[in-house]
Order: sequence, then C-alpha cells, then structure tokens
Amino acid sequence: MNHRELKHFVTLGEDSRRQFKRDIRNADSLASEMVAFSNSDGGIIFVGVDDDGSTPGLTAGDVRRINQLISNAATQHIRSPISPKTENVPVKDDRAVIAIDVPEGIDKPYFDRHGVIWVKSGSDKRRIQSKEELRRLFQNVDLVHADEVPTKAGVDALDKLRFRDFLLETYQQDLPESEAALTQLLENMNLATNDQINLAGLLLFGRQPEHVKPAFVTKAVSYPGTTVDVAHYRDSEDFSGPLSRIFKGALGFIIRSLPKQQQGRGINEPGRLPVPRIVFEELLVNALIHRDYFIEAPVRLFVFEDRVELISPGNLPNHLTVAKIRVGNSVLRNSILASYAAKGVLPYRGLGTGIRRALSKWDAIDFVDDREACTFKAVIRFPKAQRKPEGYDTGAVEAPLKQPFAPITELQMQILALISTDAEISYNVIVGQLGINRTTVMRNIRKLKELGLLERVGSRKTGHWKVNETGEK
Repeated sequence: MNHRELKHFVTLGEDSRRQFKRDIRNADSLASEMVAFSNSDGGIIFVGVDDDGSTPGLTAGDVRRINQLISNAATQHIRSPISPKTENVPVKDDRAVIAIDVPEGIDKPYFDRHGVIWVKSGSDKRRIQSKEELRRLFQNVDLVHADEVPTKAGVDALDKLRFRDFLLETYQQDLPESEAALTQLLENMNLATNDQINLAGLLLFGRQPEHVKPAFVTKAVSYPGTTVDVAHYRDSEDFSGPLSRIFKGALGFIIRSLPKQQQGRGINEPGRLPVPRIVFEELLVNALIHRDYFIEAPVRLFVFEDRVELISPGNLPNHLTVAKIRVGNSVLRNSILASYAAKGVLPYRGLGTGIRRALSKWDAIDFVDDREACTFKAVIRFPKAQRKPEGYDTGAVEAPLKQPFAPITELQMQILALISTDAEISYNVIVGQLGINRTTVMRNIRKLKELGLLERVGSRKTGHWKVNETGEK
C-alpha cells in the first residue's frame, strides 16, 4: 500500500471494513476490534489515523511497540488465535501508519480473552448479548440450524394422519403402532430429538404448529391501490398449520387477489394471471423453507395492483448477496426442511434453482436484503398494461389497518405495530420480538419521535408510549 492508496482509504472514512485509531496502548481493546472483524467480513485497522481523517502517523518507536502489541493481542487475547497481516505505510516526517489487515475468520465464532463475542455494527462494534443473536451467529457458520432445535412438543403434537400418508407415499411404510416405535422413527428421520419433536417435525407434520410456535405463520393483505392504505383493503387472512397448508393458503390468496386478463376468452373461462403461477410458487417455497426461524416473526405477503411483495424474516446468510442468488448461488439455512420439501411435502424443485427458475419465467422481480430490518423481500412487479384492467372493481372495504406511510422504514413500521398493541412495552421485549440489537431499536425509536409519530409519556421507568394520530396511520 502506498501513500496514495492510504489517502484513498482514509477519504472514504470509517465503515464496517475500515477502522481508524490514533494510537493503541491496550491489547484488550485491540483484541476486541480484531475479534469483531474476524466474526464479520474482515477489515483493516489503520493505526496513526485520527477520526477526522488526518494522518499524523507514528514514530519509529511507536511502530515497534504497536507491532509487538498486535502480535500479543492476536495470539494471547483472542480465542482462537488469528493471524493478521501488517503493513507500515510512510506518511511524512519519518512517520508511518500501520495497516492491520484482519481477514474474516475460518473458525468462527471468535472471543476475546474475557469470553465476549464481538461483531461489526456499521463503523462500530457491538457484543453479542441475546440468545437469538448467538444462535444466528452459530447458524451462519453452520454450527447449528433452527429446524433441528427441539420445540418442547411431544409426539402427541404430531398429525398422525398426515405423517402416515407421507410414510406410505414416500417410503411404503406403515405408521408404527406404539408411541416408543413412533418416537424412534421420528428421531431416525431427524424430526425429533430426545422424545421431543424438533422444529422441522413440527412445521412439516405438526397438528397445530401455531399453538407451539405462534409467530411462524404467514400474514397476507391485499390492497386496492399501489401503497399500504390505512382505511381500505380488499382482503386479509392469516395462514397457519403445517407448511404445506400455509403454502396452499398463501398461493390461493395471491391467485384470487390478482387482476385477471380475459384475453379473448369466454366469460365463463378463467382469466390469465399477469404473472406466471410458477413464479409465486417458487418464491413462496423459498420464503417458507429458507427464512430465518431463529427470528420469531411471520412471513408477510402484500398484494397491490402493480406488484406482490413477499417479506421473509432474516437476511441472506453467510456471504450470499442479491447478485449471487440471482445466478443460482445458495446456502442451506434449514437443511432438514429442504430435504423433506424435496421429498414432495412442497413443490421444491432443487437447491439453488428456485429463484433462477422464477426469473427465467418473469424477470421483473426485485430482491431487497434489508440488513437493518433483518428481512429479505421479493417484489414481483406486473406489466404496466396489466396493472389496472379497465373496469376492474377494487372491492375495497373499510378496515382499521394501522400501518404507516413512507418515508418510515419497514423496521419502524414493526416497532410502531408492537407499541400500538402494548403501550408499556420495553426495549428488551422489542429486541426479542424483532430479533435485532438494542442499539438499532433505540435509534429507530428516536427517529420515530423526531418525526412526531411516537412520544414517551411519563418517566422512563413508570411511563408509557403514545403513538400519535399520524403514527397510527
């Protein structure tokens, strides 16, 4: 790295890949920064650079001292030890800046010597504090999968008729008569652990999964226009039960909510959909199988006149990006669910092919990986000529839908919705419900207060929240 390259990096400022330090004298502090980079995507720590972007640099004595500190921190203050690379970049007056290149770790998660797990959060770092965050971190490094976690539901929660039909059709095997034999079979099929049905077994073959996991449903709303309307909607429905039932119900909701095109057909013949049916099938299966089940939140489905939006809890895992999934790259987040979907429980046509297949049938699909809201959204847009068929009746009915307008974010909508149902809700409960960190919750609540949508009445301990009239809308 030469001086020009250093100046370029410094001009860009701090972010999740670059950190500036004027000086370093504490090995624990340096270790926490390196742990955060190792648990995230890696990055560079520039020592000898001020927060304002100036580069006073380090003396030769400082360079020797800090390089020794780096070695000690990387080997003795981090578990497991890491191997950062350092480079001394000359700046001016016989001074230099040390660039510490910390690669993404291959043995995640990394801890500092006090047992704290740090991750990057924008240009800063934060510690993993909640059980949900820790589970997601372990999930990202393939150490644990949500669908294999026991649900505390026994074999009695199984829909034995559904499971019997699956056994006969797939394996030509009868349902065991004794409970002990049935439990052993479920464990052999990776659907139970220690006499408890795991999440995959519950979602695939549970009698009423929503009684055990009430958040794992799909909520659908159809609107008459192109935006969320606070006063009108066409239709709304919640879909619960095993995944196959949720899939059929949600797909049926989309089909009946879409405007149909007659295209020269007789009045008694079904009209054609503006988008091929297989597109919705593929994206619904993707949402149900690959969503993050460590987040206690439903899949949400919105139908507008010009598009359908399908919102799944959880970001793209590991190093997946929107660009990568569009060409067929994939990571198995829920391997048991995917394996049974491939056996015919859902119309699952192969790992990594669903999104490509949907795009091959319809290219007007946008994907949004919202890291702040911790959601993944698929937006299927209709052709302009079919957005408002002539004479199409919206069939709008009055409904007190309390969803706000833009410019607030999807995450802020969720926070307002939670506060609307519980005026005394705490930050910790919001964190647990949405599966995000406390800092993000506080920042978004502060923004809602600045916009005049939310206010705090009374003290921090004994007061309550008030959603203003605009926030209700």
